Amino acid sequence: MRIPSAIKLHKASKTLELQYGPDERYSLSAEFLRVHSPSAEVQGHGNPILQYGKQNVGLVGAEPAGQYALKLIFDDGHDSGLYTWDYLDQLAQRQQQLWADYLDELDRAGKSRDPSESVVKLML
Repeated sequence: MRIPSAIKLHKASKTLELQYGPDERYSLSAEFLRVHSPSAEVQGHGNPILQYGKQNVGLVGAEPAGQYALKLIFDDGHDSGLYTWDYLDQLAQRQQQLWADYLDELDRAGKSRDPSESVVKLML
């Protein structure tokens, strides 16, 4: 298990920065973290629920959860997922592929990252 040596929440850029040792850094957007939340609300007890309209979501806080995870608090009210060190490491290392897969999934579902587009599509 890799534990970050430093964690920085950048509210203005809506990112969480993870540092591993002196030379390894990852910047994860709030949107990326929100749509990949490990919570039951998102993971759907084994049947993941596609998150959409989260383009503007931000992080308002990050709290330690014991010695094994972070609890991330998003400005859309979501705060139920515990991001274990292993899960954060996987997200960081697989970020590009996971993001591409997410965008493909949105496209197949006819959904958008933009919350205003999602509202319009839901009303149609």
